[in-house]
This record gives sequence, C-alpha cells and structure tokens, in this order.
Amino acid sequence: MEDATTYRNLGRRAERFRWLVFGALAAAYVSAFFHRVAPAVVAVDLQNAFGISGGLLGVLASTYFYSYAVIQIPAGLLSDSWGPRKTVSIFLVIGGAGSILFGAAKALDEALIGRAMVGLGAGMIFAPTMKIVSEWFRPQEFSRMNALLLTTGALGALSAATPMAWLSTRLGWRAAFELIGAATLLLALAIAAVVRNRPGDLGWPSPAEIDRTGSSRPPVEQSIPLYEGARRVVAEKYFWPVALWSTCTIGMFFAFGGLWAGPYLTHVYGTTKAETGRILDMLSVGIIVGSLSISYLSESIVHSRKKVLRVTSFFLLLEILFLALFPQGLPTSALYPVMLAFAICSLAPAVLGVTSIKELFPPQIVGTSVGMVNMFPFLGSALLLMILGWALDAYPKTDLGAYPPEAYSRMFWILVIPAASALGCTFLMKETYTDPRGRVG
Repeated sequence: MEDATTYRNLGRRAERFRWLVFGALAAAYVSAFFHRVAPAVVAVDLQNAFGISGGLLGVLASTYFYSYAVIQIPAGLLSDSWGPRKTVSIFLVIGGAGSILFGAAKALDEALIGRAMVGLGAGMIFAPTMKIVSEWFRPQEFSRMNALLLTTGALGALSAATPMAWLSTRLGWRAAFELIGAATLLLALAIAAVVRNRPGDLGWPSPAEIDRTGSSRPPVEQSIPLYEGARRVVAEKYFWPVALWSTCTIGMFFAFGGLWAGPYLTHVYGTTKAETGRILDMLSVGIIVGSLSISYLSESIVHSRKKVLRVTSFFLLLEILFLALFPQGLPTSALYPVMLAFAICSLAPAVLGVTSIKELFPPQIVGTSVGMVNMFPFLGSALLLMILGWALDAYPKTDLGAYPPEAYSRMFWILVIPAASALGCTFLMKETYTDPRGRVG
C-alpha cells in the first residue's frame, strides 16, 4: 500500500503537468487548423502562381483532406497501440517538411506532394490528442477539453485569415508556408520532449486513481486487440449517423470556409484581401464562441448531445438555403454575422459529435473510435472541394477573372444537400449524455 500523503502529492503533480501536455498538443492542433483554412486567403495567389482553374484549385486544396482522411484509421490504431506521443512527433516532422515543400513548389505536382505531406502530419494530431485527454483527464471533463482543443485550433484559423493576408502581402504566400513549416518541426521536438501518453509513464496516478478514497490502484482494464476494436466500431449502428453527420457539416465548413468563402467574398462583394481576411476571422470567432457555448449548453442546461446537434443542424440548413436564394445584395457588414453563424452551426458542434463517439465505446478503444469517425469529415471536405470547384467552372468568368454570382448560387444549392442530410442524421443518433448519477439525458 502506497503512502497516502505521497500518493496525494503525486496526484497534484499529475494534475498540474497535464496542462503542459495538453498545451503542447493544442499548439500542434493550431498548426493543423492553419493549413486547413489558409488557402481561402491566398486562393487567388495560388491560381496565379500555378496557372490553374477553379477545379484544379479544388483538387490542390482537397489533397490535404484526402491524406488527412486516409491517415485517420492508422492514427486511431497507433494511438491505442504504438502510443500518441510517438505518432504525433514523427508525423509532425512529415507535416513540417511538407509545408516547406509547398511554399517552395515551382510546379503543381510539387505543391500536391507538399499538401499531401501536410495532411498526413496534421492527421496524426486529433485522435492521439483525444486518447491522451482520456488518460490525463476525467470522463466528465472530456467534452470541455474537446471544446477547449477546438477553441485553440480556431486560433490557427485566425492565424490563417488576417495575419496570413498580412504575411502574404508583405512576404508572399510562399514564405508564410515555409515559416509555419519550420515552426512545426520545432514543435515536433517539443512534443517529443514534454508529452507523455499517461500519468503512469511518470509514475503518477491516473485521474481515476486520484479520485479513489483509498491509495490502492484499481485493476488494469484488459486491452482490446486492434482488429477487435475496429470491428466493434464499425459494427455499432449508432456510429454511422454521427459519422455521416460529421461528413456533411464539417465537410461543408472546410469546403466553403476553408477555400471558397474567400473567392466568394472577393468576386461577389468585391472585398479587398485585408477585408476578406477580417470577414473570415468570424469563422474562427464562431468556433471559439460556439464550441465552448455548445459544450456548456449540452452539459449544464439541455443535458443532451442529440438535441443540441439537431438545433444547430436545423439553423445551418436555414442559412445555406438563404445564401442559395440570395447569394448577393447583402451589406458588407452583414457578412460578418453570416460567417459567424456558419461556423457556430457547422464546425463548433463537432465537440459533441466526438464526445458522442467517445461515449459509445470503452476507453481502451478511444483512439480507434475517434480516429475512424474523424476520417469521414475530411473525405467529405475533399469531395466537396472538388465538386464545388467544378460547379463554379461551369460558368464563364467575367473580364476580371471572377466567377459570377449565379455560380455561387449553384454552389450554395449543392451545399443544401449535405446540410439537409446532416439534419436527418440527428434523428437517428443515440443519446449518449449521462448525468453524474449515471442517468441518460
């Protein structure tokens, strides 16, 4: 039996150190978010640099999402077996090198390889981080930490809007990507030095052990083999509505907010690069405000995951229908709340989607389940990026090289389909919220 005083002291050290672990991984997530939305600010520059159409620009942007999606299942499996710390560190090196290659690319094929490498590196952050959060934090803290991670990721989106516009204007878009690539390499070293997979790696008690009245350690839960964990995930019928919902809502956010929102503002409303960056900042603000508020709403007021997801999906559909009917004619000031609401209703609710998946499965396969569901929104993003690019290319450009408002109206009508599908999925989900006394919401 361990000395109770020593045990409590170790517990306090673990609860302080976990924030350093989380902070290092959150910084990595910031860099991933930067790369997702940066092309929206420099989309026109990319078209000019490589001499490509809107369709090819969509292909270039989607390369990140395809490689990100492909790596999600390995990310979850490796998180549960190889360990989150090792997977994040190694793949961040790949992502940092890819960013440098993308900035230095002289031809489209080099840029495609660079973006694919960035997607592989960024794809090894979220699922391993959720695995580490499940080890260092309590189950009732998971949703809140998920929201906090998404909030810090939104800082990366902010760094890809106004600051990216400023950097690309003064240094060029190439230098901006090379700079963030070098920073990513340094971040990989920091994570390898600081992060540990679980408190036990340092000889400290886990949150479950800290909360026990005695000082004895609870029995170790039996591990679940990789194949069995993956089989259990795909066999769970309630996994699929969440997976399709995330495909639609998160895919819409990154397809529109991550690329085509920038050209839409420039072509239809004639905004400058700086003004475009300021309006796109509202996407990040929406993530920050929405993820924290939605998590609090679900946990403390509504006591439900399913009901909150249904409401946000409903308002997302309404907004997309409005933009399809009225793609132009709004005052510029109205574009700020439009982007804010879009982020709140599309990406911010992802905190509840991931939490629902985590609550469907035992803790031994948290990485596997989160990694597998995280694959779907990025496949959706990649497909929508290309579809929207082809839809825009169906319309002849103006003399100034812009797509007409009618093209963007068609784009929004296409987005109505995933928006309506997401709303339908919320009626098929299982309510996974349980209050502290174990009752389902």
